[in-house]
Amino acid sequence: MEITLNGQPYNLSEPTTITLLLESLGLGGKPVVAELNHEAVLPRNFPDTPLAAGDSIEIITLAAGG
Repeated sequence: MEITLNGQPYNLSEPTTITLLLESLGLGGKPVVAELNHEAVLPRNFPDTPLAAGDSIEIITLAAGG
């Protein structure tokens, strides 16, 4: 199944959730912001938010600096 991840085509081998996608990208447990199909998704909803073919997801990692 193909989705768009941060503006680029991305293939998923099986249905997944935002949480599982983040884990597969090495971002599990890290502070991120996610937008699915132009709507913000709260982190508490990541485990229950499925991704479907054609979805567009933007993931922004947060970093502290100084």
